[in-house]
Amino acid sequence: MRVCLLNCFKLYVLIWLGIISLNFKLYNNNMNLDFSDDQKFLQDEAKKFFDKEGGLTNARAVMDNALEHDEELWQKIVELGWTGIRVPEAYEGLGLGHLELCVIAEELGRSLAPVPFSSSVYFFTEALIKFGSEEIKSELLPKVVSGEVVGTYGIAEDMHQATESNLNVSVTAEKMNGIKIAVPDAGVASQMIVVVKSNAGTDLRLVDLDDASVTVTQQKNLDTSRAFFKVEFKDTPSKLIGESGKGWTYIQHLLDQAAVLFAFEQVGGSQAALDMAKAYSMERFAFGRQIGSYQAIKHKLADMYIAVTLAKSNCYYGAWALSSESAELPLAAATARVSATKAFQLCSKENIQTHGGNGFTWEYDCHLFYKRSKVLSVLLGSEATWKEKLVTNLEKTNTLAKG
Repeated sequence: MRVCLLNCFKLYVLIWLGIISLNFKLYNNNMNLDFSDDQKFLQDEAKKFFDKEGGLTNARAVMDNALEHDEELWQKIVELGWTGIRVPEAYEGLGLGHLELCVIAEELGRSLAPVPFSSSVYFFTEALIKFGSEEIKSELLPKVVSGEVVGTYGIAEDMHQATESNLNVSVTAEKMNGIKIAVPDAGVASQMIVVVKSNAGTDLRLVDLDDASVTVTQQKNLDTSRAFFKVEFKDTPSKLIGESGKGWTYIQHLLDQAAVLFAFEQVGGSQAALDMAKAYSMERFAFGRQIGSYQAIKHKLADMYIAVTLAKSNCYYGAWALSSESAELPLAAATARVSATKAFQLCSKENIQTHGGNGFTWEYDCHLFYKRSKVLSVLLGSEATWKEKLVTNLEKTNTLAKG
C-alpha cells in the first residue's frame, strides 16, 4: 500500500511539475501563443452565432426529444463554411489552419452544441487530409465541406483501452469484420474511418456506413445531447487510408491532434460553468447577503478560476504545437488534455455545488455541463491513459535534455 501511494504521489508531482516547467519553457522560448486579430474576430462571431441560435437550449431540445443531433443547427454551421475550415481550397474548403479550428472548438464547448462537428471535422476530415489518397480526397472532401457527407471514426471495441495488440476488427481481401463501440454520430454519418487489424499490422480503413453489410445501433449514454453507436461489419467493403501497417502510427497522430481540439472544447465548457456559478453567486441571497460574499463560495470560484486559467495556458501550448507541426505535439496534446479534463470536471461539479439544491434539478443547466464533462473525459481515452502519455513524454524530454 505504501509503495502504491508513493508511486501515485510521484505521478502527481511529475505531471504538475511538468506542466509548470512547460509554461516556463514557452515563455523562455518567446513563443507567440496569442491568437491573431482575425482569429479573435472569428471566435467572437462564433460566440454571437451560438448565442443567437439558442445556446444551451439546443442541447436541451435534443435531450427532451430524444434526437441524435440538432439538424437545423448543423446545417447553419455547414452554411457558415466551418466544416471546411481545414480543407484546402483545391477541394472547395477555406484552407485555414488549426488555430481557427481551436477558437471554433472553444465556442462549441461553451454552448454544448449538439452537432457532429468533432467527429466529422476534428477526426474524419483530418484523416483524409493527412493520409488519404488523391482519389479519396477529391471524392469526399468537397462533400464534407458542403455537408453532403458527415464522417466519424471507430477505435474502441470493448470497455478496455484500445491497443494495437487487442484489436479484433480485421480486414481480409478488402472485406472488414467485427464490431466497434462508442462510435460518435454514426447515426447521421455516411462515412467512417476505422482502425483495424491486417496482415501487415494495423490499417486505417474507410467504410461506407450506408452499405447493407453495416449495422448501426444506438447505445445508452450519460450525455443524451450527444449520440454514440455500436457499428457491426460483416464482410464490409473498405478502402485503405495511407499505407498498410502504419495505421497505429496514424491513429496516434490523429488522437494527439483531436486531444488539443477537445481540450479547447473542455475549456469552453469550463469557462461557461464558471460564468454560470459566478452569476448565480451574485444574484442569490441567503441570510440577507449575496452567497458570493461567503468565504466557502469565494474559494470554490477561486479554485474554478485557477483550473480554467491553467487549462487555457496548456491549450495554448497545444495549439502552438498543432499549428506549427512541432515534434512536441504528443507532449503538448497530453498536457492540454489532462489539464482541460481536470478543469472541466472541477468546474462542472463546483457549479452544481454553488447552485445548492437548485444545481441538482433538471430545470437548471448545471447538469448539462457535468454530463458533457464526463463524456469528453473518456472520448479519446481515459484521463489515466493521457496521464501515462504525459509522463512518458516528459521522461523522453528529460532524457533528451540530459543527453
